[in-house]
Amino acid sequence: MKKLHGVLAVVLSLAALTAQAKDWKEIRLATEGSYAPFNEMGPDGKPKGFDIDIANALCEQMKARCTWTIQAWDGMIPALLANKYDAIVASMTITPDRQQKINFTQKYYTSFAQLIAKAGAPYDAANPATLKGVRIGVQAETTHEKFAREVLAKGGAEIVSYQSLEETYMDLKNGRLDAALQDTIPGIEGFLKKPDGAGYALVGQQVSDPKYFGDGQGIGLRKEDPELKTAMDKALQDIIANGTYENVRKKYFDVPIL
Repeated sequence: MKKLHGVLAVVLSLAALTAQAKDWKEIRLATEGSYAPFNEMGPDGKPKGFDIDIANALCEQMKARCTWTIQAWDGMIPALLANKYDAIVASMTITPDRQQKINFTQKYYTSFAQLIAKAGAPYDAANPATLKGVRIGVQAETTHEKFAREVLAKGGAEIVSYQSLEETYMDLKNGRLDAALQDTIPGIEGFLKKPDGAGYALVGQQVSDPKYFGDGQGIGLRKEDPELKTAMDKALQDIIANGTYENVRKKYFDVPIL
């Protein structure tokens, strides 16, 4: 009789776990909306960009209904943990510090950091000695800010933090900054290709220290949602295999980024 009760308890426990498991046919996604061309706000008030198209492709592959929330960068992880949405799709770099708090899918692209300044400026993020007295703008709560404060500041650079890259570029254009540090591709697409970027250029070398810049960009998830990670990882592999990923990449970039 005791054995029967034990078996029944196991069956009921498994049934309870199955009932609690989500099928993830409805997923709430969050992005920043100010990191062109990866994510930005369109004229219709909806987010657009590489991040958005990739996430929508994943949702289609998963046959899931996905909705979007716009969230300021510095509140991204806290709001995820507070269950305000299910996934962060905002070019978030996979770093050891963040992995202590949240989970990530496999990376869906890789980028490198570089300075933007007046064309011909002798600044080099790979050589902090070239940055003595240089005012460098970074977006707050990013890997770039951490790298700038822990590495570039040692060369004498003055680090100024902003809530968004748009604010950083505005002060760069207005002469309040000497340079801005961001990923290379957003720097090109979000500033250098625009009228305000005239006379400016990428300067110095790209930097990619994994201590600061991690292992590519992934979708941020809560640790208690392993099924969602499994489903998204599989969907990512599927859209890479069927050519959807490459079609999205070519829409935005001339070179491979994965």
